[in-house]
Amino acid sequence: MREQKDMIVIDALELSNWDREFLHLLNRGGVTCVHACCGLWENARETLSQVGKWHRFFKENNDVVMQIFTGADILEAKRLGKIGVILGTQNTSALEDELSLVSVFDQLGVKIMQLTYNNQNLVGSSCYEEKDTGLSRYGKIVVEEMNRVGMVIDLSHVGEKTSLDAIKTSSRPVAITHANPDWIYPTKRNKSVRVLSALRDNGGVLGVCAYPHLMNGKDTTLNEFCELILQTVDFMGIDQVGIGTDLTLNMSVDFLHWMRMGRWTHDMDYGAGSKENPSWPEWPAWFKTPADFPNIVQGLTEKGLTMEEVSKVMGGNWLRFFTESFRPEKEAVACASPL
Repeated sequence: MREQKDMIVIDALELSNWDREFLHLLNRGGVTCVHACCGLWENARETLSQVGKWHRFFKENNDVVMQIFTGADILEAKRLGKIGVILGTQNTSALEDELSLVSVFDQLGVKIMQLTYNNQNLVGSSCYEEKDTGLSRYGKIVVEEMNRVGMVIDLSHVGEKTSLDAIKTSSRPVAITHANPDWIYPTKRNKSVRVLSALRDNGGVLGVCAYPHLMNGKDTTLNEFCELILQTVDFMGIDQVGIGTDLTLNMSVDFLHWMRMGRWTHDMDYGAGSKENPSWPEWPAWFKTPADFPNIVQGLTEKGLTMEEVSKVMGGNWLRFFTESFRPEKEAVACASPL
């Protein structure tokens, strides 16, 4: 379909093995842009090395991929037929205790930072802590600085109180790039009515997540996933829902252990998994690789969404949000002001 070919498709989080083959799979799926995780537990020096590896990847594959700094870059990637990549971290560990590193990483193209990963850090608490004491003094200043430079605040793994504090503190809309409503799929990683209400009222966007551990596992049907999207749209509004698959393709078991346990424990931690299901999850048949994105388009169309509504969910809402959010604060205010 012509409309599907012209559609902007944005995946708000993928943590996969990026190589030429993966880029071709994204291209086959009609994907325009992906938020790619470049940090989990890494400190500042280690994150710089990760960003350096990405910059080399962009250079060596510049015929098919480009780094994204602005909303206009996403449109340019679409025009050129390239895959746009937004670098982001799933933790603020890269900042250590140095506020100035927010602008340093922003200028390197790290345009999204999740405030906390699976543990409490200097900024605030995570969804897995028994007690969430909220955003720290340092955390509030980090939020303000991220607002200033035009870096997106991501609350996907962040604890309840810390999330609410961050939304209250932020002068700009924030994001939850990859999570689902917890009243549909109860899990610590999914989000409560209270958090999603605050996100909605803040003008933020939620990326509905296809990660099997956040749904009914590999047996989740396409119809069930599309019903999840429709129920989320009913709650959030059609302009505040996108996709954030959290796709983990061709990743090693060693990386799985790093992702879940970092350096903070020597004992097995299962993250969103469990003792009964400890490995990388098996993905549903309708979404094995990024080449399967058209299945979601078809499923939403069959659910009765118009092509305009499908386009918003598949990428239009993220395009608008990222275009506004990646601008430095003064520039964003100027763009919003009448002539």
